[in-house]
Amino acid sequence: MDCIFCKIAKGEIPSIKVFENENFFAVNDINPKAKIHILIIPKEHIESIKHLQDSHKNLIGEMFLAAQKIAKGKNLQGYKLVINVGREGGQLVDHLHLHLLSGEVDPLKV
Repeated sequence: MDCIFCKIAKGEIPSIKVFENENFFAVNDINPKAKIHILIIPKEHIESIKHLQDSHKNLIGEMFLAAQKIAKGKNLQGYKLVINVGREGGQLVDHLHLHLLSGEVDPLKV
């Protein structure tokens, strides 16, 4: 599989992770749309929301709790969480990921 997020998860591409646990890692977006723009990425390859199954319920809940933990660790008082689905929905990498944005978010670019 030629997925950049899978390669980062496996350590094949170096990255600076701002968060990591057994199921997720988080990195700063290389093309930020806000002052703080972090991607929360499951280590399991799931192409998009369209590809979720009932077995992913706990994983998805954990993804939002990871976002909450990261925001709390950065002392963010407000933030936006975004999941893009498909090219028409703005998804650029075919691997499910959650955007955490805060500070000077341009709503036209998210």
